[in-house]
Amino acid sequence: MEFNVKKLASDAGVFFSRAMQFTEEKLGQAEKTELDAHFENLLARADCTKNWTEKILRQTEVLLQPNPSARVEEFLYEKLDRKVPSRVTNGELLAQYMTEAANDFGPGTPYGKTLIKVGETQRRLGAAEREFIHSASINFLTPLRNFLEGDWRTISKERRILQNRRLDLDACKARLKKAKAAEAKAAAVPDFQETRPRNYVLSASASALWSDEVEKAEHELRLTQTEFDRQAEVTRLLLEGISSTHVNHLRCLHEFVESQTNYYAQCYQFMLDLQKQLGRFSGTFVGNADSTSPAAAPSSPAVAAATLPAVPTIPVVPTIVGVPNTVAEGVLNPNEVKPPASGTRKARVLYDYEAADSTELALLADEMITVYSLPGMDPDWLIGERGNQKGKVPVTYLELLS
Repeated sequence: MEFNVKKLASDAGVFFSRAMQFTEEKLGQAEKTELDAHFENLLARADCTKNWTEKILRQTEVLLQPNPSARVEEFLYEKLDRKVPSRVTNGELLAQYMTEAANDFGPGTPYGKTLIKVGETQRRLGAAEREFIHSASINFLTPLRNFLEGDWRTISKERRILQNRRLDLDACKARLKKAKAAEAKAAAVPDFQETRPRNYVLSASASALWSDEVEKAEHELRLTQTEFDRQAEVTRLLLEGISSTHVNHLRCLHEFVESQTNYYAQCYQFMLDLQKQLGRFSGTFVGNADSTSPAAAPSSPAVAAATLPAVPTIPVVPTIVGVPNTVAEGVLNPNEVKPPASGTRKARVLYDYEAADSTELALLADEMITVYSLPGMDPDWLIGERGNQKGKVPVTYLELLS
């Protein structure tokens, strides 16, 4: 590699001259070429766009990946131009643990069955989260990064060149001003008494010499002004392109909101399906009547919904040959069910519920029904009445009002 000392010294001299000039401008000791108001507004809008784009990008990365160590790892892989390894989401990891626990406890046990169902839902939630992160990264984060690493770098480079052109222009203006002042002073007091060595010929007066210096400074000023105007136009065009950047980011923002909406809608549907499954098969999960633990106070409408007026306990009639015990066996004939003399309550339906068979009552959100319990009935279920319709309804879907 060739090492050019002269070029290095020249560049160093220009750098120190510009640094000194910039310092004098900051201290008010040198004149500065001001840009027009429209150009200054373009610069301010570009800076604002860059700053907020950086903040939105960083916070979106935190939203999609809360783990700072994982974000640093992804950043390093990106800088090394390597593919980021696939990472298991928290939902998928939880699903794996629940499935393994169910296998240990026994897939046929009530707890094992529930673990499998919840684990499957967590797996679906994890897959939906992975899809959302992938979609948000491509449709939202990538355009923001491309702006900061592409367009903004180009704008910053051209702005630095424009700043140097302005400093050169101001330096030429100052040089011309000094030359004109010296020319005027020499014209007022001519100096013909200069002494020169014998090998020099006195060809002009000091005024003529300063006139040549003025012409030279004016020529440099014209060239510098042309370069400054050309660079200002290039920079202005780039800055006006920020409007197109805003339009592009607006489109990406709409896509991000759509992806996030689909993700949360999927999560809601998955959890709603899981709740229906647990409510439908809740007859398997009967509490231990011998438990000595004190009952916890209800802290939510769903918990409060399980609290019903005390109904006198009637011993379950043993099954007689040829006469099925409908309540004990869980086979409910709505036409044979009679409401108790006391203990009926009004309830508001919290969620839509689809009846699994003819013994259940389909529910619509926000409708009002009458509910009551029967002796020996699963505590997670009630009998619901709507006009002439009767059937079992899950307690978790109700809010008891009176």
